[in-house]
Amino acid sequence: MNFPLTSQEITTPAFLVDHAIVAQNCATMREKARRSAVAFRPHVKTHKTIEIAQMQVGNSAGPITVSTLAEAEFFAQHGFDDITYAVPISPAKLTRAAILARRVKRLNLLLDSPETLQALQDFHAAQGMVFDVFLKVDSGYHRAGVDPDSPESVWLGVALAKSSAIRFHGLLTHAGHSYNSRNPEEILKVAIQEKESLTRLRARIAEQGADKLIRSIGSTPTTSVVESFTETDEVRPGNYVFYDAFQARIGACSLPQCAVSVLATVIGSYPQHGHLLIDGGALAFSKDPGPDHIDRECGFGVVCDLNLNPLPMKLTVLSQEHGKIQAEPAALARYPVGSRLRIVPNHSCLTAAMYDTYHVVKEGCVNGQWKPVRGW
Repeated sequence: MNFPLTSQEITTPAFLVDHAIVAQNCATMREKARRSAVAFRPHVKTHKTIEIAQMQVGNSAGPITVSTLAEAEFFAQHGFDDITYAVPISPAKLTRAAILARRVKRLNLLLDSPETLQALQDFHAAQGMVFDVFLKVDSGYHRAGVDPDSPESVWLGVALAKSSAIRFHGLLTHAGHSYNSRNPEEILKVAIQEKESLTRLRARIAEQGADKLIRSIGSTPTTSVVESFTETDEVRPGNYVFYDAFQARIGACSLPQCAVSVLATVIGSYPQHGHLLIDGGALAFSKDPGPDHIDRECGFGVVCDLNLNPLPMKLTVLSQEHGKIQAEPAALARYPVGSRLRIVPNHSCLTAAMYDTYHVVKEGCVNGQWKPVRGW
């Protein structure tokens, strides 16, 4: 297989992954972790493929981070045996988690409530299972996790350390609020908040006798902009393998570091209305609004030519299978019906989830395919 992007063998819309850029992004982050002397547990939820996971960890068996039990099971089947399931565990999924935990070297679970701790203890009493656990901490995102400055959080941490139903390994956070940043300077402020929240809570729990807890951090913006990782023991970035238009706009990366694009075909040209129509809609790009906190008219990605040179065009409207690209008449005239464009998506994770096949690009041609795992 070695098809140019204009080949009719490539049905559009198609999700393109540039092999060289992914490899470089993976190597750069892995090397930063090595220089910083911290454990590297990259997240695989962005791509969900064995091939990229192996690039992330350097062809070892992990450790890795996942966002679904389906991912955990899939990667375990392919030899990854040290996995963190980085979503607070539902008590209803404990039986399934226990089956997997018995198959691998370690499966780390998350919790952030006394109710979930009680569910683990009840399961232990009935099944004799001891789970490996991290306490999820809210470092400012306010999606999930315990307040690092609350006495209740200290109490829960101590309770975890004393429980015979679990092996308590540490504190874990995700600085998702770094995506609200407008530039690298603002991201750096979040990075400081991220690590300091874990250090504070760890110190307070240690005062009650539970020491040696791991501090695990992991948002792509924060891990991308810092020069080295300090005051932390483990890092878990994920989106960095692909990056996307959002990351480039807030300063977490540059546009040339974005490894994925959607290949689409022009199926209509309407100069009287100032737009082109492409065969990629919401089911090809998702409807992530992108960095609209910076530019409310940013559109649904960066429109480029086949060499990924940005064009004076904007993808403004998505219906289910159609995309409307606005441009001036001169730009429209350069791309008649049948032409192809590449659009760097706002959110590579959600866009990748729209495809059951990734087309691997090497030296400007598609020469392979990767298959991601699906489901929960």
